[in-house]
Amino acid sequence: MKLKCLLLIATLLITNYSFSCECQTIDREKMVEIGLKYDIVFYGEVIKVDSIKRIYTFKIIELFKGKYNAQFITQKYSGNCSIIPSLKQLWIVYAYFNDDKTIEVSGCSPSTGFKPYGSDSMPSPPEIRTSQKIDDQIKLLSFYVWDLKFENRNLQDWIYQLEKLRIYKNSQKEISDKEKTDAKLETYSQYIIISLIVNIVLFLILFFVILKKKNFSK
Repeated sequence: MKLKCLLLIATLLITNYSFSCECQTIDREKMVEIGLKYDIVFYGEVIKVDSIKRIYTFKIIELFKGKYNAQFITQKYSGNCSIIPSLKQLWIVYAYFNDDKTIEVSGCSPSTGFKPYGSDSMPSPPEIRTSQKIDDQIKLLSFYVWDLKFENRNLQDWIYQLEKLRIYKNSQKEISDKEKTDAKLETYSQYIIISLIVNIVLFLILFFVILKKKNFSK
């Protein structure tokens, strides 16, 4: 009876975990659009992996969104759908900030390593029918071709995301530069108006002084 209860609890836990980690497939065209809804977006590299504490450190190479002044940022694995970047490689990261300024990288985000790994990130190869007489070498070659196809697709997605993110970054810089320019022009306009008012006041004072002197001389 106890064994049955334990099996039931384990099944419920697995079911809940699977349900909480169900993510919708994101099309390449929408990756950046969806990713920019997160708090911080950057292109970086995993430089430190602590598999015991489940803490992963990224070196930020290029920041696209978010206010963060340090060069390094830490991800704490919190379970559920968190990504485990255990390979020291390049990453495009879309993440939320935790209260302690660490980040949470969700497996449902478009975040991806340069060489993705794991059953969740890589689709299963097409099944080969048993009726087909294919020897082991050809079968191995077919899996190799499938891996190359997947890596090629991931590389295309990677380059596409970087290009879109840099376009976004440049557009934000242009908006920021325009706002700064407009603010400067507004400040200059205020200075000019104040200067004109002061000059007019001084002119009027001078005019009345001269007029008073003329009247006094008469």
